[in-house]
Amino acid sequence: MHWTALIFAGLLEILWAAGLKHSDGFTRLWPSVFTIVTMVLSFVLLAYAMRALPLGTAYAVWTGIGIVGTALVGIFYFSEGLDFWRVLFIVMILAGIVGLKLLSPAQG
Repeated sequence: MHWTALIFAGLLEILWAAGLKHSDGFTRLWPSVFTIVTMVLSFVLLAYAMRALPLGTAYAVWTGIGIVGTALVGIFYFSEGLDFWRVLFIVMILAGIVGLKLLSPAQG
């Protein structure tokens, strides 16, 4: 259950990062509200996951999901471009996330 919460927290991180872009520096009301709500939910789920998972693992996986997802949103939604190096480093981050999951002693 804790791993599921962590994955959802990471997915919400992607949403609030995209919402932050749409909020235009918190000058647009509804994108700003969306950003704040998804940010709070992401932190709540992260905090729940950390009750059973090691700090370093939980935080690294949470940020890793956010980094990879936000990079993909940037590439496909905001047309930020795609090249070999970007794909290579995204794959490296994914490998780190999988490695941390596989080596985690917590069964949450």
